[in-house]
Amino acid sequence: MMQSGRLHLRGAGAKALAVMAGVVMALLWLVPAQAETRPSLNLYGATGLIDMPSAAVQPDGTLSASTAHFGPVSRTTLSFQITPRLSGSFRFLGIRDWNKVLCCAGVNQFETYYDRSFDLRYQIVDEGRYRPALAIGLQDFVGTGVIAGEYLVATKHVTPKVAVSAGLGWGRLGSYHSIGSPFGDRPPLEVGKGGNFNFGQWFRGPAAPFAGLQWQITDQWTAKAEYSSDVYHEEAARRGTFDRSSPFNFGIEYQRNGSVRLGAYVMHGSEIGLAAHFSLNPKQRPGGGIANSAPDAVQPRPSRQADPEAWSTAWLDQPGTLDALRARLARRLAKDGVQVESVRFDGSTAHVSIRNISVDAEAQAVGRTARALTKVAPASVDTFVIVPRVDGMPVSQVVLRRADIEALEFDVEAGAKILARAQILPAPAVLPGGYRDPAAYPKLSWSLGPTSRTRVFDQTAPFKIGVGLELAGRYELAPGLVLNGAVSKYLLSTLDDRPPLPTRGRLHPVRSANYFYDRDGDPALTSLALTAYRKLSPELYGRVSFGYLEQMFGGVSTELLWLPTNRRWAIGAEVNYVAQRSPDQRFGFSLPAAMYETDGCAPDLTTGACGARGSYRILTGHLSGYYKFDSDFHVQVDVGRYLAGDLGATLALRREFANGWKVGAFVTKTNVSAEDFGSGSFDKGITVEVPMAALLGTPTPKKRTVILRPFGRDGGRRLEVEGRLYDSVRGYRADGLTEQWGRFWK
Repeated sequence: MMQSGRLHLRGAGAKALAVMAGVVMALLWLVPAQAETRPSLNLYGATGLIDMPSAAVQPDGTLSASTAHFGPVSRTTLSFQITPRLSGSFRFLGIRDWNKVLCCAGVNQFETYYDRSFDLRYQIVDEGRYRPALAIGLQDFVGTGVIAGEYLVATKHVTPKVAVSAGLGWGRLGSYHSIGSPFGDRPPLEVGKGGNFNFGQWFRGPAAPFAGLQWQITDQWTAKAEYSSDVYHEEAARRGTFDRSSPFNFGIEYQRNGSVRLGAYVMHGSEIGLAAHFSLNPKQRPGGGIANSAPDAVQPRPSRQADPEAWSTAWLDQPGTLDALRARLARRLAKDGVQVESVRFDGSTAHVSIRNISVDAEAQAVGRTARALTKVAPASVDTFVIVPRVDGMPVSQVVLRRADIEALEFDVEAGAKILARAQILPAPAVLPGGYRDPAAYPKLSWSLGPTSRTRVFDQTAPFKIGVGLELAGRYELAPGLVLNGAVSKYLLSTLDDRPPLPTRGRLHPVRSANYFYDRDGDPALTSLALTAYRKLSPELYGRVSFGYLEQMFGGVSTELLWLPTNRRWAIGAEVNYVAQRSPDQRFGFSLPAAMYETDGCAPDLTTGACGARGSYRILTGHLSGYYKFDSDFHVQVDVGRYLAGDLGATLALRREFANGWKVGAFVTKTNVSAEDFGSGSFDKGITVEVPMAALLGTPTPKKRTVILRPFGRDGGRRLEVEGRLYDSVRGYRADGLTEQWGRFWK
C-alpha cells in the first residue's frame, strides 16, 4: 500500500517483480530515442547474449527490469549497475510442469516451481584497441542454487557492429560438454532454509566453454547467436519440462528507444522465447526536465552614490514596514512553492525562515529565496541568512552576501563560485522572534487518491494486489507539532487468497501475519498519530510519536539524532514501546487465535513456551550510525532489538543520485536461527526510492520507496514510522545542500 512514502511488497510468483518493474517501465515506452547505446541484456536480465553472459557493462547507474519467457521457464529480473564495473541482479524464476515426469515422489510437488536468486558480476578490464573486455560473475550465489553458476567471459568487437564473446562456466554454466574440473570437485549444496552464501561451490566442479556473437544490423535491429554450456539437466533431462535438443540459440532484438528493447528467440532447438527489457538511468529524468516556474531575476541595487536615499536605514523605524516586507516576500515565494515562516532584520542582515512546500531540490528553495530577497529587501541589507525549517525545526543557516548574488547571476561558473562564498552553519535550537506569517499555523492539508497493496513471493499465486482509495490528512497545529493519519478502502482485491503460513518456530508473527491485515482491514485506519518534533541544540534533534503508528502496530516511538551540520556522519537512537494492532486495523489491539494456528500457541522468545494469546507488546529500539561517502554511496548501520524480540544488526548500503533517486540493498542478522526464521534464513532485500518529480515532471518533494524482500518473515523487522529524523533533515545540512547546489540558480 502506498503510505508513509513507502510501497510495501509482501508475500508470490512469476510476476513477482511486477511492482518494481512497473516503477522502471512507467512511461518508458513514450520516452524519445536517446543517443546513449546500452549493451544488450540476456534472458536472465543480466548483460549478455541470449542465455549466456558477456563481458560488457551497462552505463553507470542503469536500472533495468526484464521479463523473459521460453517454454516452461519464466524469469523476471531487476538489475542495477552499482558502479562502473560492478552490477547486481535480483531475479524471480518460475518453471511450469515441474512434476511432468517426477510426480508424487513426496518432494518438490509443485505444479510450478518458484525460486529467487541474486547475481553479482564485475568487469575486470574494459575493452581496448586490442584487448577484450573481461568479466567475472556469480549467478544465484545465495539461495537454493537452482540456477547457480559462475563464469569468466571475454568480449571483443571485431568490427564496430559485430562483437564476439567467449567464456568458461561452472555450475549450471559448466554442465554441457565439460572440459574437466580445473579447481577441484564441486561439493553438494546444503540448501537448509536457503538464503545462505554458497562459498564452497564457487568455481568448483566441471567447467565448460560457451560462446556467441552479436551483430548490430541497424540502430534498432540486432541479431544474436550463441553456443550454450547449460544442459538444463533438472528442467529438461530429469523433469522433462521441455526438450533440449541443441546447444545453439538464435535471436533478433528490436531497440524501440533508449529505454525499451524487445526480443524473439529460438531456444535449444525446440522452444520459442520472448523478452522485454526496460532500462533507465537515474542520473537522467525519464520524462525530461521539471516544469518549474521561472525564477525571479536578481534585482541589483543602485549604487550608493546614484541613489543615497535607497541606502537609508530609516525604514527600520517605520511602523508596519517589517510586516509589509514579510508579506511581499511571502507573495513572491508562494509561486515557487516556498512558505515564509518568519522574517527578522538585524542591522544590515535579513534573517528569513522558510519551509519548502513543493520544491524538489533543497538548494533550489534556498536559491529562490535569495533571488526574491534582492527584490524585496531594502538596499541597506547586505547579508541574507536563510534558515530552512523541517517539521518546525530550524536545520541550518545559509549565509549569503547580497553583492555576490548580484555579481554572479550570469557568470558561467555561478554555481561553484556562490557555493565557495556561501557559509552553511548550524541553526540555533530556537530562533529569535521575527515577523511570522499568521497563516502558517495551524495548517491542514489532505489528499484523496488511489492506493494499492501488493503481495508477492508466496507459492499459491504469482501476484496478489488490492487497489482502492486512500484519504490522508496532515494537520500542523504549531511549529513541530503534527497530527497525521490515513484511511483506506479496497475497491478490488485478491489479497484474501490465503498464502501458506510459515512454520512459526519461536517468533511471534509480527510481519508474516500480513495476510490477516490485508483481508480484515477493509476499510482500515492505516495510521493516526500525533508527532512532536523539537530541536534540542544546534546539532541535536528529537521526535516523539504517539498513536496508531503503522498498519500493524501502535504505541509510542521516541528518537534522538545528532546531526553535525558540516560532517558526513550522524548518530541516532530510537526507542519504541508498541502493541500489535487488531487485523481489522481499527482501534483495538486484540489478536485472533487464527494468527497462531500453525503451532497452536504464541511462543515466548526466551523460553519457547506457549504464552497467552490475545495481545502482543514489545519494547524495541536501535542505535544507528550514518555515513555519506565522497562518492554517491551512503551506509547505515542499525543495532538493537527488533519487533519479534530478536537482537542483531542491519547493514544498508545505497547509492544516491543528485536528482533524488536512491537504489540500495540491506541485510539483517539477528540471534534467530535459520530454522526459526524460516525460508531465506535471514532478512535481506532491495530498496528503490523514486522522487515523484522525476516521474510526474512537476516539482514536488514527495518520494515513494519500494522495498523488495524475497521472503516476508518475522526476524529482523523494524517498526515502520513516518517522519524519522535523519532522512527528514539531512538534505539541508552542508553535504545535502552541496550535492544539489547546481539547482541554486534554477
